[in-house]
Amino acid sequence: MSRSGADLALLLLGGYRTLVDAAMVELAARGYDDFRPVHDFAMRAIAAGADSASDLGRRMSVSKQAASKTITVLLDRGYVSRESDPHDARRKRLQVTPLGFEVLRQGEAIFDELRNKWEQQIGVSELATLEARLKSLIGDGAVRMDAPGWAAQDLD
Repeated sequence: MSRSGADLALLLLGGYRTLVDAAMVELAARGYDDFRPVHDFAMRAIAAGADSASDLGRRMSVSKQAASKTITVLLDRGYVSRESDPHDARRKRLQVTPLGFEVLRQGEAIFDELRNKWEQQIGVSELATLEARLKSLIGDGAVRMDAPGWAAQDLD
């Protein structure tokens, strides 16, 4: 029986959701129950140089208002800080805090653990084949969250 393109998209989305949901459960168990996937995307963009709501909005393909809401949450939770610009005292720049980097490291470790579980379930060679096939379909470049069509819905 042949599957449709929609079935493939749903399988890929399901794989993503399975990993992300499990990671969020484990992060919560490790004391980060206030962390959401969009926070990861935002903090990675901030660490890569998005130092204002406008910059963050552009990198995440969301409005400045949505980016500002995410920034407020991250500031309130101590994951980012707003520091004075050494070149312009009127400007405040966003920075990921040590707590923010720690939660990012914890998340990366959790995804490694989840990958290992998948490897145990389907085997080393099967997972390697799956990853290689996905890479050949997607390409060598990193997946970009600022590409058209991507939108952050869960901003809190």
